[in-house]
Amino acid sequence: MVAQACRTIERSEENVALEELAAAAGVSAFHFHRLFRKITGVTPKAYAAAKRADRVLAGLGGAASVTETIYDAGFSSSGRFYEAAPGMLGMTPTAWRNGAAGEVISYAVGKCSLGLALVAATERGICAILLGDDADGLAEDLAARFPRAEISHSDDFSAYLGQVIAKIDQPSSNFALPLDIRGTAFQRRVWQALQEIPAGETRSYSEVAAELGQPNAVRAVAGACAANRLAVAVPCHRVVGRDGSLSGYRWGVARKRALLAREAETA
Repeated sequence: MVAQACRTIERSEENVALEELAAAAGVSAFHFHRLFRKITGVTPKAYAAAKRADRVLAGLGGAASVTETIYDAGFSSSGRFYEAAPGMLGMTPTAWRNGAAGEVISYAVGKCSLGLALVAATERGICAILLGDDADGLAEDLAARFPRAEISHSDDFSAYLGQVIAKIDQPSSNFALPLDIRGTAFQRRVWQALQEIPAGETRSYSEVAAELGQPNAVRAVAGACAANRLAVAVPCHRVVGRDGSLSGYRWGVARKRALLAREAETA
């Protein structure tokens, strides 16, 4: 029932009313809404918005113009598209297509128990937390992720940097910084699922895929973990192999093991 509703939403060029989806399934709108959310983890409206965001990203990443993307994604007007664009992309459509051109990103690097941590932020919040052993290498990694943004080192970044390092060194410390999360609709669903894994616990890639209602998307889940820019804040270190192996952490297995051990002790 829910799978059929998902296909209907994906095929539709316009928003499908909840009542229409429920009627097609032969149940009440209340029951359908509750069932859809239980199985997919999101509401029908959020699922439709996520699929529309996927179409926007695909259009902007291809040869289509922004105008073509607007209507191909199912928006009835350019006004509604530009109103929704910041939430989907974290920036204007043109800036996203041009590699974050015009985006202003500030960053700082500090020492932590895992080596060095780079914390970068836009005006909306933290857009990257990178771990490593070389400050120049971390800065180059940040530049590669936002190739046309205006990136500068900031000495007035101690508050953000301090909270992040505290979270790395002491998992029980409070972390309430705003995040500027950017990714496809599926990636954002995976990252949300990771944030819901309690500290001290782990999930396998297949378990995360199953929780998303897409048990065959194990590789896609692994890909979303690999694409994560926000170490610790989006805890991809809590995802392990089916046999409990710690492979697949972009910042090194040793750091992953240390983070998990620290969280287990705290829990």
